[in-house]
Amino acid sequence: MDDRRILDARDDDADAHVRMIAEEFRMGFETVAKIDRPAVTIFGSARVSPAHPDYRAAVRTAAQFVRDGFAVVTGGGPGIMEAANRGAREAGGLSVGFNIELPHEQAPNPYLDISLTFHHFYARKTMFMKAAEGFVVFPGGFGTLDELFESLTLIQTGKVVHFPVVLYRRAHWEPMLQWTRDRLLSAGLVSPEDVELLSVTDDPEEAARLVVDCYRTECSHASPDDPRKADTQ
Repeated sequence: MDDRRILDARDDDADAHVRMIAEEFRMGFETVAKIDRPAVTIFGSARVSPAHPDYRAAVRTAAQFVRDGFAVVTGGGPGIMEAANRGAREAGGLSVGFNIELPHEQAPNPYLDISLTFHHFYARKTMFMKAAEGFVVFPGGFGTLDELFESLTLIQTGKVVHFPVVLYRRAHWEPMLQWTRDRLLSAGLVSPEDVELLSVTDDPEEAARLVVDCYRTECSHASPDDPRKADTQ
């Protein structure tokens, strides 16, 4: 894998690696430019089946975003990613997948209008953020948690602003939130406003509304000619 080679201390072909990474970023930026409307990125487990309640909720959430004029971006694979892309496609919206090449191949799901497969996680993660006006995070594993905490770090440090992060299924996330309050906040390791960066809901339509409302509020200061504003007004 390309990432493994780059991280191998014995591999010192820096020029080749830089060219390869730069090309992947270029392709990513060009693909994001094709998304001609505001978008949300939806994360969650690749391991849930269509019979799982979270799968069905992700379909509903994505469909609501489409009704509000948004495109839906995912990691392009199975599980929650497939559900969100399916919801967007079936609602008549734009469905985008940024997949990743893995040792155990993760094939793109069949509900994608725009698709790009990455070799490097960091290029892919940049496009998730660049394409989106907010994140909705369904229960998932290490990859989902990685995206969640990276987004919170970028917001906390001011690298991005006015970026809503919505957690779906309160019972799943509440132990983590309680630990954050009891351990991190009480020890002064995070600030009260850091804890408030997250919203939690059990309602797919509310998950969409929390992102869309934030987007519309921030766009209230945009030019009336801004096509993104017109898409959701």
